[in-house]
Amino acid sequence: MKSVLPVLTVVGAILVSWIVAVVPMNMHLTADLAQRQDITVSPDTPAARQEMSGIGLALRNTHLFGMTYTLERPRLPSPHQVGAEMWKTIVLQNVTSRRSLVYHGWVTLSATLLGFAIGTSLGILLAVGIVYNRAMDMSVMPWAIASQTIPILALAPMIIVMLGSIGIQGLLPKAIISAYLSFFPVVVGMVKGLRSPDGMQLDLLRTYHASAAQGFWKLRLPASVPYLFASLKIGISASLVGAIVAELPTGARAGFGARMLVGDQYGQPMVTWAALFAAAITAAALVGLFSLLERLTLRRMGMQAA
Repeated sequence: MKSVLPVLTVVGAILVSWIVAVVPMNMHLTADLAQRQDITVSPDTPAARQEMSGIGLALRNTHLFGMTYTLERPRLPSPHQVGAEMWKTIVLQNVTSRRSLVYHGWVTLSATLLGFAIGTSLGILLAVGIVYNRAMDMSVMPWAIASQTIPILALAPMIIVMLGSIGIQGLLPKAIISAYLSFFPVVVGMVKGLRSPDGMQLDLLRTYHASAAQGFWKLRLPASVPYLFASLKIGISASLVGAIVAELPTGARAGFGARMLVGDQYGQPMVTWAALFAAAITAAALVGLFSLLERLTLRRMGMQAA
């Protein structure tokens, strides 16, 4: 309960804020709809209403509050509308249907996992090289840091166009963008972890005449495991974001990013919000999976997860 109660409190506060925000966000659309249905609206002209803020218009038309939660195409959908859309597209739809968020989720998840595997492998190899090679430490690490200053929205179309020009399309370009976002947390975390053993532990290995390989497998790598899992939880979330961003400039027909585009282009905000929440739930599930693996691994190693 000590860990659940703070989470529920934050979720409750977000839901309350969301529910309250629906009224002013949708009030202008609601007032126009109400006037067409011969319901009294104040002010009674669209031009006068446009000059008012959503909050001001809501305060003058409190009798329209209920209608703001039932608009077909609202500016801000209410929680129950998003929940209904998710229920329809996750539970009621066949998982092989293009309207199913499960289908679109798998398309995004496949690129996420492949990119995460590539990024994690590259990150671990770079971290080992940085720790054991001073030249790589002085050269590779600054470039790794500089690479993260490039906006992914600008980089993703360039990567997709360049790979498409040589005939590489589909899953791999999205995976490369995911790998780009996920490798950096792993590099930083592993470098910190591999360097975490203190001087006394390293001196003890030298006393035993341990080789560099023995020092890596017996001391540095086990010491880096907690740092690695912390990086993996960040990396898997970043990898999912990369896969979604990669779907936006390609005009993809499947994936969470594709569903968000469909919702924006065809004026279906519930579709966009349902895909957004499905992506958030997917990211939370992946992070939770790595948290479970972390606890099991550290317990087996005789350590305790933070």
